[in-house]
Amino acid sequence: MPMRVVIVGGGVMGAATACFLARDHGAAVTVLERDPTYARASSALSASSIRLQFSTPVNVALSRWSLAFLRRVGDELAVGGERPAIGLVEPGYLTLATAAGAPTLRASHAVQRAAGADVALLEPPALRARFGWLHVDDLALGALGLSGAQGGEGWFDGPALLQALRRKATACGARFVAAEATAFDTAGDRVRAVAAADGTRHAADAVVLAAGAWTATVAARLGVGLPVRPRKRDVFVFDTPAALPGCPLVVDPSGLWFRPEAHGFICGAPPREPWPGDPDEPPLEAIDHGLFDEVIWPALAHRVPALAALRLRSAWAGYYEMNLFDHNGLAGALPGWANAYTACGFSGHGMQQAPAVGCALAALIAGAPCDAPDLGPLSPARIARGEPLREIHVI
Repeated sequence: MPMRVVIVGGGVMGAATACFLARDHGAAVTVLERDPTYARASSALSASSIRLQFSTPVNVALSRWSLAFLRRVGDELAVGGERPAIGLVEPGYLTLATAAGAPTLRASHAVQRAAGADVALLEPPALRARFGWLHVDDLALGALGLSGAQGGEGWFDGPALLQALRRKATACGARFVAAEATAFDTAGDRVRAVAAADGTRHAADAVVLAAGAWTATVAARLGVGLPVRPRKRDVFVFDTPAALPGCPLVVDPSGLWFRPEAHGFICGAPPREPWPGDPDEPPLEAIDHGLFDEVIWPALAHRVPALAALRLRSAWAGYYEMNLFDHNGLAGALPGWANAYTACGFSGHGMQQAPAVGCALAALIAGAPCDAPDLGPLSPARIARGEPLREIHVI
């Protein structure tokens, strides 16, 4: 009889884990997703970028593995001869630093190179020569991800990846059920079943909590405290007559980020007032337009003078599932439980790392080998030990 796994949350983490469990390990997977439209899911509202510029080796490794998977996604997730396309492009990330931030950028670059990432450090003359549209007089250093076998950074169609993972998981026997998990049946240190609001009961040999910004609420029903809270992020879309040849995703020292998107650009910045409440309130439609007018636009015009002339086209908002403990993902076994696991709290880099995390977590649950990076550094047990694994580069 195949292993029965119930996954709470059908976003990209839950869908990836379901896909690898069903495809590679023959598990009987049931995914409980309370909103199959994904109207409020982080996965559907992500800017869907991928980078290797992190400060912790495990994040570099997870994104490298995921990038390789995304490059061959048509083969990996084909169903019935249909090969999914996710629009992956690799123009790179350009992370900029002033003199105050240069030592941190150099230290992170050493971590990245040691982990096998091809990231180049560029001083102002090199930045000016490569990106003539960039204002560099107040900069000391830039880090640019290079595309190739050892590198590659860019962006892709996140919702398309989510749907491709769902389709492949379903083709391999996984069931996606529209239901809200409300309780757990337990015996000793094991979860026996997940109860849903509609009265159904889903028997389980293992459970996975992957409910994004709502995971802490779900985990509390198992007596587990997770420091994962929602943080709303606004993304703005603008048009400009300016031409920025070779533009990568640019991360400014001010916290501003921007990149090309279709015929325009998208951009964002840290919220002015991080909101710590229930992710169901306030409505995601409550965009902070003052953030664009008062913070982002002046920063854009400073860093790229040609962007002083632009037109705001639209905006949207989504949630980061922030791990307040150390801004790193929580992936692995839940403390105190023999058959309960989680994948949450990735603090803005979950979409890009979902393939690697899903593969590794599926193998951990199945007790099978896997070539994805070891999730040990991201174990939730580090919280109780008081041993944070701090990720500096949260964008």
